[in-house]
Amino acid sequence: MTNYLITGGAGFIGSALIRYLSGFQDVNIVNIDKLTYAGNLEALKSVEYKENYKFLKFDICNQSKMEDVFETFKPDIVYHLAAETHVDRSINNPTNFLNTNVFGTASLLSAALSYWNKLSGSKKDRFRFISVSTDEVYGSIEENNFFDEKSPYMPNSPYAASKASSDHLIRAWNKTYELPTIITNCSNNYGSFQYPEKLIPLIIINAINYIKLPVYGDGKQIRDWLHVSDHVDALIKISKKGVVGDKYNIGGNVQIANLEVVHKICDILDNSSLEKTNIKSFKDLIAFVDDRPGHDRRYAINFNKIKNDIGWSPSILFDQGLFDTVNWYIDNKSWWHRKFQNTKYF
Repeated sequence: MTNYLITGGAGFIGSALIRYLSGFQDVNIVNIDKLTYAGNLEALKSVEYKENYKFLKFDICNQSKMEDVFETFKPDIVYHLAAETHVDRSINNPTNFLNTNVFGTASLLSAALSYWNKLSGSKKDRFRFISVSTDEVYGSIEENNFFDEKSPYMPNSPYAASKASSDHLIRAWNKTYELPTIITNCSNNYGSFQYPEKLIPLIIINAINYIKLPVYGDGKQIRDWLHVSDHVDALIKISKKGVVGDKYNIGGNVQIANLEVVHKICDILDNSSLEKTNIKSFKDLIAFVDDRPGHDRRYAINFNKIKNDIGWSPSILFDQGLFDTVNWYIDNKSWWHRKFQNTKYF
């Protein structure tokens, strides 16, 4: 048996990871999540009654509770995904991001170290602490260049700065205490069950409701898109083959402007069964809004390291993944409708 401790497992990436892992009979999973705005247990309805899955609601900043979980559950693999992730919210209220992403990470690391120091033999050797971070820690990159694992950290938003701080803490716990940590930095994820504030679900849901489709600035900001299923596959492979103390960039090999993504979504919707109420095309709903402060112009990831060392590459083509995602939101209004009611739209 392999015991997995997953923080932030009710979030978008965490829930996808849990849904995948729960399909194996030789695993036990405990999910720690305090269920903020982006946490949604409805994404885990397919696993909530499985005997190998358990959910605990509390904040990772509560170190004593985290220590109890480690002692009781005795994890072999920790996936640390608990984080405040929405850039706009970090601009409006950076304190929440510092509390969870920095102090929460420090609390979790201390609990993990206390547990790991008591282990021995194969149980100690197989323990891994894998942190899921973002390419935003690197800042913005010029055209034709790519982030690699040696790129300097130059965060431009409070969110990115808090995740950069988290990465540095994790590296320090490895170098100082020899805790077996691995850091991953991924590009923009997309897929089903994603919180409606993110670009792709926001545009899809707004369009379905005939609300204007907000595009920051000129819409020419470049992002590297990674399907969440490919991301999960990478995280699993890293747990088996990743080098302790190392870091891996996980990219989707898709660099595309935000406005083009919006156009692609509109094209899919134009060819769907949705009625076009008072519009000729869903593109008629596009509205350019003031750019986000400190908005990075371009992200692009070089993932040669994980490709060459671990044997992972993204397998889902963006156009197909986007088509499937759009249709999932069309078919699953009951899932996102509650979140839609509480989401800040433009």
